[in-house]
Amino acid sequence: MEIKKEDRELRAERKTLQDLLKSEKDQWNKIADEIKAVRTTFGPKTPLGKRRSTFAEAPEHDEAAIEEAMAVREPITVVVSQKGWIRALRGHVTDMSGVAFKGDDALSFSFPAETTSKIQIFASNGRFYTLDGSKLPGGRGHGEPVRLFFDIEQDTELVAVMPFVGGRKFLVASHGGNGFIVAEDETQANTRKGKQVLNLKAPDRARALAVVEGDTVATIGDNRKMLIFPLEQIPEMARGRGVRLQRFKDGGLSDAKTFKGADGLTWLDSAGRTFSTTLKELADWRGERAQAGRLPPKGFPRTNKFG
Repeated sequence: MEIKKEDRELRAERKTLQDLLKSEKDQWNKIADEIKAVRTTFGPKTPLGKRRSTFAEAPEHDEAAIEEAMAVREPITVVVSQKGWIRALRGHVTDMSGVAFKGDDALSFSFPAETTSKIQIFASNGRFYTLDGSKLPGGRGHGEPVRLFFDIEQDTELVAVMPFVGGRKFLVASHGGNGFIVAEDETQANTRKGKQVLNLKAPDRARALAVVEGDTVATIGDNRKMLIFPLEQIPEMARGRGVRLQRFKDGGLSDAKTFKGADGLTWLDSAGRTFSTTLKELADWRGERAQAGRLPPKGFPRTNKFG
């Protein structure tokens, strides 16, 4: 019965096709019907035919985060010369004796980092600059001048270079003796022009940056006068000129440092030896912010730097 039923259906289909082949008019009518069926099924207003994608503004994305994700995370040692040339040595190198510089140049900064690190640069114009560790030139040559990466004036010097950690606080100070505390997160720059943090009035320039570690501040001037006072006397700001840290009759600020009063003040001499003095021993140098200070303890380096 099933076979006979299928035979009848096939015979009827064959007759329909034979009649269709005999009439060109019926053929075009069949084509028209099929086109209408396609339009009905896939028309612009049907679930299958309507547009699924839309036109809109491209979503915002963090290009810096994408570049950082694409960078291979490897250990490096950042080396900066006194002339402002920067490079990255492979791995964490502690012995700098084998690192070569140009004839009239020498080592200024060196520290361990990673290719995914952000490198913070504080310049004498009071601006912070941020550089990706993955973009640093290799360590085979002498590197490249920092000025190639940023818009920095020719006479601008590098005050501090360090890896960005986040969450820290910096004491920034000018040669004129003014300064304030700024959060590290407020110093990141996104452009070649950097980010102005310490406001300066010519001919003043940024002179020192110290990571805030403790409750006491020590400053020393070009005139070898040292002053120690509480950290709480310095305000925290995002940008500005700051307050007077130390008063100078001649010259200006040479260096500044923060430390824990309970641990005492330490510094390095020219031979790399560490000296340590307690607050009790430094009673003669303790005072209030904006005072003149007095000559440092015996053994303090002639460079007027804490090290």
